[in-house]
Amino acid sequence: MKDLRIGVIGLGLRTSLALHAHRPGGGSVVVALCDSDPAVLKSQSARFEAGFLTEDYRELLDRPDLDAVIVNTPDDTHERIAIDCLEAGKAVYLEKPMAITVEGCDAVLRAARRTGTRLYVGHNMRHMGVVRLMREIIRKGVIGEPKTVWVRHFVGYGGDYYFKDWHADRTRTTGLLLQKAAHDLDVIHWLAGGYTTRVNALGDLMVYGDLPRRAPGTPRPDDWLRTYEWPPTARRDLHHVVDVEDVSVMNMRLDNGVIAAYQQCHFSPDYVRNYTVIGTEGRLENFGDGPGDMVKVWNTGPTGYRDDCDIAYKVPLAEGSHGGADAEIIGEFRRFVQEGGATDTSPVAARMSVAAGYMATMSLRDGGMPYDVPPLDPDLAAYFINGQSA
Repeated sequence: MKDLRIGVIGLGLRTSLALHAHRPGGGSVVVALCDSDPAVLKSQSARFEAGFLTEDYRELLDRPDLDAVIVNTPDDTHERIAIDCLEAGKAVYLEKPMAITVEGCDAVLRAARRTGTRLYVGHNMRHMGVVRLMREIIRKGVIGEPKTVWVRHFVGYGGDYYFKDWHADRTRTTGLLLQKAAHDLDVIHWLAGGYTTRVNALGDLMVYGDLPRRAPGTPRPDDWLRTYEWPPTARRDLHHVVDVEDVSVMNMRLDNGVIAAYQQCHFSPDYVRNYTVIGTEGRLENFGDGPGDMVKVWNTGPTGYRDDCDIAYKVPLAEGSHGGADAEIIGEFRRFVQEGGATDTSPVAARMSVAAGYMATMSLRDGGMPYDVPPLDPDLAAYFINGQSA
């Protein structure tokens, strides 16, 4: 089968995905690049030997030699760019989150169904070893039927990754309870086997609201992702707009009765996700979330605390970004575009993670008032559940 010919829109932090897609003779090749910053476009072009460069993504869509497009642009641009790509007949890899509103997600889904163009959303955590291991433990019935899921997300680099650029501006993201949490909300749904129907949340801008900011139009420091200040209150050069919360907690009721909770902090000393899933016959918990780390299961008792657990599982070894997940998800995207069929990622699930995060943000900014999650049109959901086939 000939290489899938791919154009890439956006050459920022997720350029790693494009590098995984550039495998000449190995299934896909990056032949066109787009970025609004001409300096970035020039510096990145040598890594791909792409024959077409542009600062306007619409020029990519006019090219008949492109089979697919990877969209790695800021979140607030996802909806418009994805719809334009779909209407141009280009299969789309859309980096998560699908959009920054529920309505935006539904507009993308409707465009994909209307045009019949294939849509894939980049929730790469479904390909992370720790997530796949936990899901397999649950599927085998080792802890019985899942009844509650708790997630704690310690974001040790939050002040650098999320408060020094556009992520700190709620007009670009809605909030980090959507932008950052979209991954974990998707994982909660995948592990629990259901989607969130009702949320409430609390949060605040506790640390980064009063720290020194850069003037509008001032570029980020050259070493902004290589040098990290500590403690968090020592951070400088924040984005000129900082109005998203740096700590948040949310509670969820899923459509299958599961109760879940998610907590996020952007000024912790460590960077790790901790999952606990409790079922009718035991519980699991991960200790570390990378290759070689452990998932422990306790399914006998009752007892006091037992560090040795009943069963210990090792997260499979893997290489590459995000524990090998980026290479795996690009491989699945390539296969989906060329052959169709089922995928571990899901546009419906991507929409539901945004919907949960969006409504939780509305609750957070409304004093914790409970909010219902808008359901997805059943006919639209069925189209994607059936593999994007009428």
